[in-house]
Amino acid sequence: MTNALLTVVGSVNEDVTMFSTALPAPGGTVLATSVRRSAGGKGANQAAAAAALVGRSRLIGAVGRDAFGDRMLDALRSAHVDVSLVRRVSIDTGRAYISVDPSGENSIVVAPGANASVVVPPTLRGPVLCQLEVPVRAAIEAARATDGFFALNAAPATTLPRELIDDCDLVVVNEAEYAAMPELRDARLVVVTLGADGAAAFERGVEIARASGRPAEVVSSVGAGDAFCAAVVLAIASGSSVSSALAVACAVACAVGAAAVASLDARPALGTLTSYFALSDASTPRPT
Repeated sequence: MTNALLTVVGSVNEDVTMFSTALPAPGGTVLATSVRRSAGGKGANQAAAAAALVGRSRLIGAVGRDAFGDRMLDALRSAHVDVSLVRRVSIDTGRAYISVDPSGENSIVVAPGANASVVVPPTLRGPVLCQLEVPVRAAIEAARATDGFFALNAAPATTLPRELIDDCDLVVVNEAEYAAMPELRDARLVVVTLGADGAAAFERGVEIARASGRPAEVVSSVGAGDAFCAAVVLAIASGSSVSSALAVACAVACAVGAAAVASLDARPALGTLTSYFALSDASTPRPT
């Protein structure tokens, strides 16, 4: 199995995570039982997860010329992420304010800051993964620039232009995002995460593969989706796109997601991608 170098075009944030006995209702206030600050951002989390899974990755993004930006870049370097294409700009580094309840459920508000200033190079070698904590304009540019496999984690949910959907080899969303973006029924390939029920793959709106969820003790779901995205892209990129291989890729990503929810960290400690292939259904053919 080939370990592809994944390039992520995406956000870099400082996460401020507040743990409480319940998520606040509209107009309500709850008291936090604890607060943690950590390195985050969907793009940075996905790049860190990819580096953990296969040993290396590359991130294209932007941070401010502030102490937060320094800390975020140091954390990425420590995670073996190439940050040579992360810009320093005169805008504050992005922030995410996260609330987590005892079941691990979360709600997130993101202040994009420097993430709005991402510049995409004219040519990118695939596989490439992007998400929507950077401007849609950057996602369109990344899709056009990619020479190879391009994946979009369409989160946060928004209306996607037809040209972007057509340029995606893969779109990854959760159930709520899939329901909120009916235009994805026409996408070439969509993987929908189903929480504890696993994941399913759809081709032009028709289900073609499915994987069951893996048992997990849920501590926090904050970084699970990002780890899943990195894993499913790397697993698909390492094999063919037939439905049997898609089922394996979804199973591998579900195993990675289960490991992620057992950690408080948005960038949980992960094993190698190969180790998660070993946890997938042995009766299903592996990509070679």
